[in-house]
Amino acid sequence: MTISPTERRLQTMPSTMWQHLTMDRDITFTIGPETKPVDAMARAAAFARITLPMLLKDAPGTAAAASNAIKVLAELVDITARGRHSTDVLGRVAFDGAHITVSVGEMGGALPSPEEEPGLYLVRALTDDVGQYCGDEGGHVTWASVPL
Repeated sequence: MTISPTERRLQTMPSTMWQHLTMDRDITFTIGPETKPVDAMARAAAFARITLPMLLKDAPGTAAAASNAIKVLAELVDITARGRHSTDVLGRVAFDGAHITVSVGEMGGALPSPEEEPGLYLVRALTDDVGQYCGDEGGHVTWASVPL
């Protein structure tokens, strides 16, 4: 069997380094249909406050980014919960070493412009990029990238 130079280097790495490379750096959550938008925001923010430190461990200078990610998450959960397409609000927070990416779905329609939705001013101010894609349940998933 022939292996590439990259595969050979990976095989010689210490196991702790290998674990660091393969470890998932994301958290997911679901908020049920009985939850009002204001309560959904509070639950998502509380969940992120508890879990983000574990997700961001060993990363320098992440405190401000974590605070911004929680604010972004709360606003995206609010707008999604008010116009949800499916019964649950689904959320994911991921860390890639340079950004904290927040995604929330399933919204019933496209992301409104800042003029239509004042709450999105903060989302747009604290992120590098914001976008949407079609989710598994037929709605729209909104994602935002918060830089470190």
